[in-house]
Amino acid sequence: MSVDPQPRGLVLVVEDEPSIADLVRLYLARDGFGVHLERDGAAGLAAARRLRPVACVLDIALPGLDGTEVCRRLRASGDWTPVVFLTARDDEVDRIVGLELGADDYVTKPFSPRELVARIRAVLRRTSGVPEAAQRPRTVGPVTLDPGRRTVTAAGHPVQLTSTEFDLLAHLMARPGRVFTREELLAGVWGYAAHAGTRTVDVHVAQVRAKLAPVAVIRTHRGVGYAADG
Repeated sequence: MSVDPQPRGLVLVVEDEPSIADLVRLYLARDGFGVHLERDGAAGLAAARRLRPVACVLDIALPGLDGTEVCRRLRASGDWTPVVFLTARDDEVDRIVGLELGADDYVTKPFSPRELVARIRAVLRRTSGVPEAAQRPRTVGPVTLDPGRRTVTAAGHPVQLTSTEFDLLAHLMARPGRVFTREELLAGVWGYAAHAGTRTVDVHVAQVRAKLAPVAVIRTHRGVGYAADG
């Protein structure tokens, strides 16, 4: 597949339906992204490792390796490139599995290509830079988060988080003790409203907790939401 170099960076799209792949490519290119297309999971995994894209759009039902396996192998190798799943599967279990594997977002078919591009841009905004005033490291209990370096340590040990997991923890730690509702977290971290489903927040909180364990810094306030509390 050819690569279209663009100033926003290269997005890898792994999609075996040519009409959908071409539509995604068209809208990403209009927004200034370069696009590299692959049709199967094995080729997509190889391209992700070879090209180092700024983001990956993965269909789940791919020939050979499916999208979840591609994502799992990337994360297992320490590759935290933002991943957005694009799939016809709308079952909650499939969405949760994808997020638990380290995906940053999940868009179901039929979809708005403009919304897909907007979600990719939202993920990249969260990882592209931090305002000067927000670059100071934050510490809550035994957890220290450095927004400038995008690093996290728990009790002195480094913790590997996906870009979305990092931004969720950073959002909570920016105001220790403040209880955020799930809707507020969707808007503040993901950049879109509650129609995306607040279950997304619960899954990411569970993932962050698992990676920080045995340190416990995120508290659940039943019926309200979550807070960072040392």
